[in-house]
Amino acid sequence: MSIITISRGSYSRGKEAAEKVAQELGYECISRDILLEASDRFHVPEVKLVRAIHDSPSILGRFSQGKERYVAFIREALLRHVQKDNVVYHGLAGHFFLQQIPHVLKVRIISDFEDRVREEMKRENIPEEEARYTLKKDDEERRKWGLSLYGADTWDSSLYDVVLHVRTMKVRDVVNVLLHTVKLPCFQTTKESQRVLDDLLLASRMQLALVLQFRDANVTVKEGVAFVSVRANLTEKKKVTARIKEAGKKLGIKEIKVNVIPLSTVDSLDTYKFLRFD
Repeated sequence: MSIITISRGSYSRGKEAAEKVAQELGYECISRDILLEASDRFHVPEVKLVRAIHDSPSILGRFSQGKERYVAFIREALLRHVQKDNVVYHGLAGHFFLQQIPHVLKVRIISDFEDRVREEMKRENIPEEEARYTLKKDDEERRKWGLSLYGADTWDSSLYDVVLHVRTMKVRDVVNVLLHTVKLPCFQTTKESQRVLDDLLLASRMQLALVLQFRDANVTVKEGVAFVSVRANLTEKKKVTARIKEAGKKLGIKEIKVNVIPLSTVDSLDTYKFLRFD
Protein backbone atom coordinates (compact mmCIF):
# COMPACT_ATOMS: atom_id res chain seq x y z
CA MET A 1 0.00 0.00 0.00
CA SER A 2 1.45 3.34 -1.04
CA ILE A 3 0.94 6.56 -2.96
CA ILE A 4 2.54 7.70 -6.22
CA THR A 5 2.69 11.32 -7.31
CA ILE A 6 3.82 12.08 -10.85
CA SER A 7 5.03 15.53 -11.87
CA ARG A 8 4.96 16.06 -15.61
CA GLY A 9 5.17 18.74 -18.23
CA SER A 10 2.72 19.15 -21.08
CA TYR A 11 2.94 16.30 -23.62
CA SER A 12 5.51 14.33 -21.62
CA ARG A 13 3.43 11.10 -21.72
CA GLY A 14 3.16 11.32 -17.94
CA LYS A 15 -0.63 11.04 -17.96
CA GLU A 16 -0.47 7.87 -20.04
CA ALA A 17 2.14 6.34 -17.73
CA ALA A 18 0.16 7.28 -14.61
CA GLU A 19 -3.02 5.68 -15.90
CA LYS A 20 -1.24 2.44 -16.86
CA VAL A 21 0.55 2.18 -13.51
CA ALA A 22 -2.70 2.73 -11.63
CA GLN A 23 -4.51 0.17 -13.75
CA GLU A 24 -1.90 -2.54 -13.21
CA LEU A 25 -1.64 -1.86 -9.47
CA GLY A 26 -5.39 -1.59 -9.02
CA TYR A 27 -4.91 1.92 -7.61
CA GLU A 28 -7.16 4.92 -8.06
CA CYS A 29 -5.81 7.41 -10.62
CA ILE A 30 -6.63 11.05 -9.94
CA SER A 31 -5.72 14.42 -11.42
CA ARG A 32 -8.37 16.99 -12.32
CA ASP A 33 -10.71 15.19 -9.91
CA ILE A 34 -9.10 17.08 -7.02
CA LEU A 35 -9.85 20.44 -8.60
CA LEU A 36 -13.45 19.47 -9.27
CA GLU A 37 -13.86 18.21 -5.72
CA ALA A 38 -12.39 21.39 -4.21
CA SER A 39 -14.43 23.53 -6.61
CA ASP A 40 -17.66 21.84 -5.58
CA ARG A 41 -16.92 21.74 -1.86
CA PHE A 42 -15.76 25.34 -1.48
CA HIS A 43 -17.93 26.84 -4.25
CA VAL A 44 -14.99 28.21 -6.22
CA PRO A 45 -14.83 28.15 -10.06
CA GLU A 46 -12.41 25.50 -11.28
CA VAL A 47 -10.57 28.02 -13.46
CA LYS A 48 -9.58 30.01 -10.36
CA LEU A 49 -8.18 26.90 -8.71
CA VAL A 50 -6.17 26.03 -11.81
CA ARG A 51 -4.67 29.52 -11.91
CA ALA A 52 -3.86 29.35 -8.20
CA ILE A 53 -1.56 26.34 -8.66
CA HIS A 54 -0.27 27.19 -12.11
CA ASP A 55 0.17 30.91 -12.64
CA SER A 56 3.07 32.61 -10.90
CA PRO A 57 2.09 35.41 -8.49
CA SER A 58 1.66 38.83 -10.06
CA ILE A 59 2.40 42.06 -8.21
CA LEU A 60 -1.31 42.55 -7.60
CA GLY A 61 -1.68 38.91 -6.61
CA ARG A 62 0.69 39.44 -3.71
CA PHE A 63 -1.91 41.66 -2.07
CA SER A 64 -4.84 39.30 -2.43
CA GLN A 65 -5.97 36.49 -0.18
CA GLY A 66 -7.68 34.62 -3.01
CA LYS A 67 -4.74 32.69 -4.36
CA GLU A 68 -3.58 31.41 -0.98
CA ARG A 69 -7.11 30.36 -0.02
CA TYR A 70 -7.43 28.42 -3.27
CA VAL A 71 -4.10 26.68 -2.73
CA ALA A 72 -5.26 25.74 0.77
CA PHE A 73 -8.52 24.31 -0.68
CA ILE A 74 -6.65 22.12 -3.17
CA ARG A 75 -4.07 20.96 -0.65
CA GLU A 76 -6.72 19.88 1.84
CA ALA A 77 -8.72 18.08 -0.87
CA LEU A 78 -5.65 16.18 -2.09
CA LEU A 79 -4.48 15.17 1.40
CA ARG A 80 -7.97 14.01 2.31
CA HIS A 81 -8.14 11.97 -0.90
CA VAL A 82 -4.78 10.21 -0.54
CA GLN A 83 -5.28 9.50 3.16
CA LYS A 84 -7.01 6.24 2.20
CA ASP A 85 -3.87 5.09 0.29
CA ASN A 86 -3.40 3.23 -3.01
CA VAL A 87 -3.54 6.31 -5.22
CA VAL A 88 -1.64 7.59 -8.28
CA TYR A 89 -1.86 11.38 -8.53
CA HIS A 90 -0.59 13.16 -11.64
CA GLY A 91 -2.07 16.60 -11.17
CA LEU A 92 -0.42 19.94 -10.46
CA ALA A 93 1.67 20.56 -7.33
CA GLY A 94 1.44 17.05 -5.87
CA HIS A 95 5.22 16.90 -5.39
CA PHE A 96 4.94 19.94 -3.08
CA PHE A 97 1.79 19.02 -1.17
CA LEU A 98 2.91 15.43 -0.48
CA GLN A 99 6.63 16.08 -0.09
CA GLN A 100 6.86 15.24 3.63
CA ILE A 101 5.06 11.89 3.49
CA PRO A 102 7.59 8.99 3.59
CA HIS A 103 5.53 6.36 1.74
CA VAL A 104 4.86 8.60 -1.28
CA LEU A 105 6.88 7.67 -4.37
CA LYS A 106 7.62 11.04 -5.97
CA VAL A 107 8.24 10.83 -9.72
CA ARG A 108 9.19 13.35 -12.38
CA ILE A 109 8.61 12.40 -16.03
CA ILE A 110 10.22 14.53 -18.71
CA SER A 111 10.59 14.37 -22.47
CA ASP A 112 12.52 16.18 -25.21
CA PHE A 113 11.33 19.74 -25.76
CA GLU A 114 11.34 19.26 -29.54
CA ASP A 115 9.01 16.26 -29.19
CA ARG A 116 6.70 18.35 -27.02
CA VAL A 117 6.70 21.15 -29.60
CA ARG A 118 5.69 18.75 -32.36
CA GLU A 119 2.90 17.32 -30.20
CA GLU A 120 1.63 20.81 -29.29
CA MET A 121 1.57 21.79 -32.98
CA LYS A 122 -0.33 18.63 -33.86
CA ARG A 123 -2.94 18.75 -31.08
CA GLU A 124 -3.60 22.49 -31.16
CA ASN A 125 -3.12 22.93 -34.91
CA ILE A 126 -0.79 25.90 -34.42
CA PRO A 127 2.53 26.95 -36.04
CA GLU A 128 5.88 25.96 -34.54
CA GLU A 129 6.72 29.42 -33.18
CA GLU A 130 3.45 29.62 -31.27
CA ALA A 131 3.89 26.09 -29.90
CA ARG A 132 7.37 26.93 -28.61
CA TYR A 133 6.16 30.11 -26.94
CA THR A 134 3.20 28.36 -25.29
CA LEU A 135 5.28 25.52 -23.86
CA LYS A 136 8.06 27.79 -22.61
CA LYS A 137 5.54 30.08 -20.94
CA ASP A 138 3.74 27.13 -19.34
CA ASP A 139 6.99 25.67 -17.98
CA GLU A 140 8.15 29.03 -16.65
CA GLU A 141 4.85 29.72 -14.89
CA ARG A 142 5.06 26.39 -13.05
CA ARG A 143 8.65 27.05 -11.99
CA LYS A 144 7.86 30.54 -10.74
CA TRP A 145 4.88 29.23 -8.77
CA GLY A 146 7.00 26.67 -6.93
CA LEU A 147 9.74 29.19 -6.21
CA SER A 148 7.35 31.85 -4.94
CA LEU A 149 5.31 29.64 -2.62
CA TYR A 150 7.76 26.93 -1.59
CA GLY A 151 11.17 28.25 -2.56
CA ALA A 152 11.68 25.17 -4.73
CA ASP A 153 12.07 24.69 -8.47
CA THR A 154 9.89 22.00 -10.09
CA TRP A 155 12.92 21.05 -12.20
CA ASP A 156 15.04 20.36 -9.10
CA SER A 157 15.67 16.61 -9.16
CA SER A 158 16.12 16.51 -5.37
CA LEU A 159 12.33 16.90 -5.03
CA TYR A 160 11.82 13.46 -6.53
CA ASP A 161 12.74 9.86 -5.81
CA VAL A 162 12.85 9.03 -9.52
CA VAL A 163 13.30 11.16 -12.64
CA LEU A 164 12.54 9.37 -15.91
CA HIS A 165 13.15 10.67 -19.43
CA VAL A 166 10.76 9.48 -22.12
CA ARG A 167 13.10 9.26 -25.07
CA THR A 168 15.19 6.12 -25.17
CA MET A 169 12.80 4.82 -22.53
CA LYS A 170 9.28 4.28 -23.79
CA VAL A 171 6.10 4.61 -21.75
CA ARG A 172 6.07 0.85 -21.15
CA ASP A 173 9.61 1.06 -19.74
CA VAL A 174 8.58 3.91 -17.43
CA VAL A 175 5.61 1.88 -16.22
CA ASN A 176 7.79 -1.15 -15.52
CA VAL A 177 10.27 0.92 -13.51
CA LEU A 178 7.51 2.43 -11.38
CA LEU A 179 5.78 -0.91 -10.82
CA HIS A 180 9.04 -2.30 -9.48
CA THR A 181 10.04 0.78 -7.45
CA VAL A 182 6.73 1.27 -5.65
CA LYS A 183 7.01 -2.25 -4.20
CA LEU A 184 10.22 -1.41 -2.34
CA PRO A 185 9.84 -1.51 1.48
CA CYS A 186 10.61 2.21 1.82
CA PHE A 187 7.42 3.12 -0.06
CA GLN A 188 5.09 0.92 1.97
CA THR A 189 2.70 2.56 4.39
CA THR A 190 3.62 2.18 8.06
CA LYS A 191 1.90 3.41 11.21
CA GLU A 192 4.55 6.13 11.49
CA SER A 193 4.23 7.33 7.89
CA GLN A 194 0.44 7.27 8.12
CA ARG A 195 0.68 9.45 11.23
CA VAL A 196 2.69 11.98 9.21
CA LEU A 197 -0.06 12.06 6.57
CA ASP A 198 -2.80 12.35 9.21
CA ASP A 199 -0.97 15.25 10.85
CA LEU A 200 -0.50 17.04 7.53
CA LEU A 201 -4.21 16.69 6.77
CA LEU A 202 -5.13 18.02 10.20
CA ALA A 203 -2.74 20.95 9.72
CA SER A 204 -4.28 21.74 6.34
CA ARG A 205 -7.76 21.75 7.87
CA MET A 206 -6.59 24.06 10.64
CA GLN A 207 -4.98 26.29 8.01
CA LEU A 208 -8.30 26.49 6.20
CA ALA A 209 -10.10 27.42 9.40
CA LEU A 210 -7.69 30.30 10.00
CA VAL A 211 -6.87 31.56 6.50
CA LEU A 212 -9.61 34.20 6.43
CA GLN A 213 -8.82 35.63 9.86
CA PHE A 214 -5.03 35.30 9.93
CA ARG A 215 -3.39 35.69 6.53
CA ASP A 216 0.12 34.76 7.71
CA ALA A 217 -0.84 31.89 10.01
CA ASN A 218 1.69 29.07 10.09
CA VAL A 219 0.25 25.73 11.21
CA THR A 220 2.00 22.45 11.93
CA VAL A 221 0.66 19.36 13.65
CA LYS A 222 2.76 16.69 15.34
CA GLU A 223 1.16 13.58 16.78
CA GLY A 224 -2.18 15.35 16.97
CA VAL A 225 -0.86 18.48 18.71
CA ALA A 226 -1.29 21.72 16.72
CA PHE A 227 1.34 24.48 16.76
CA VAL A 228 0.09 27.79 15.39
CA SER A 229 2.08 30.99 14.86
CA VAL A 230 0.39 34.24 13.87
CA ARG A 231 1.32 37.92 13.78
CA ALA A 232 -0.90 40.24 15.81
CA ASN A 233 -0.85 43.17 18.18
CA LEU A 234 0.16 42.00 21.64
CA THR A 235 -2.85 43.82 23.07
CA GLU A 236 -4.97 41.31 21.11
CA LYS A 237 -3.00 38.25 22.24
CA LYS A 238 -5.68 36.75 24.51
CA LYS A 239 -8.45 37.32 21.98
CA VAL A 240 -6.37 35.89 19.11
CA THR A 241 -5.35 32.83 21.15
CA ALA A 242 -8.94 32.15 22.17
CA ARG A 243 -10.11 32.45 18.54
CA ILE A 244 -7.50 30.01 17.30
CA LYS A 245 -8.20 27.46 20.02
CA GLU A 246 -11.91 27.66 19.32
CA ALA A 247 -11.27 26.96 15.62
CA GLY A 248 -9.12 23.96 16.51
CA LYS A 249 -11.68 22.65 18.98
CA LYS A 250 -14.28 22.48 16.23
CA LEU A 251 -11.89 20.25 14.27
CA GLY A 252 -11.46 17.92 17.24
CA ILE A 253 -7.93 19.07 18.07
CA LYS A 254 -7.53 18.67 21.81
CA GLU A 255 -4.18 20.40 22.28
CA ILE A 256 -3.24 23.65 20.53
CA LYS A 257 -0.17 25.74 21.24
CA VAL A 258 -0.35 29.33 20.00
CA ASN A 259 2.58 31.67 19.42
CA VAL A 260 1.58 35.28 18.84
CA ILE A 261 4.40 37.19 17.14
CA PRO A 262 4.32 40.97 17.69
CA LEU A 263 3.58 43.05 14.62
CA SER A 264 6.50 45.10 13.35
CA THR A 265 6.14 48.55 11.80
CA VAL A 266 6.13 47.00 8.34
CA ASP A 267 3.56 44.38 9.35
CA SER A 268 1.26 47.03 10.75
CA LEU A 269 1.13 48.62 7.31
CA ASP A 270 -0.64 45.42 6.24
CA THR A 271 2.07 44.27 3.88
CA TYR A 272 1.03 40.95 2.40
CA LYS A 273 2.99 37.82 3.25
CA PHE A 274 2.48 34.48 1.58
CA LEU A 275 1.19 31.59 3.64
CA ARG A 276 3.67 28.81 4.31
CA PHE A 277 2.70 25.20 4.80
CA ASP A 278 5.88 23.77 6.22
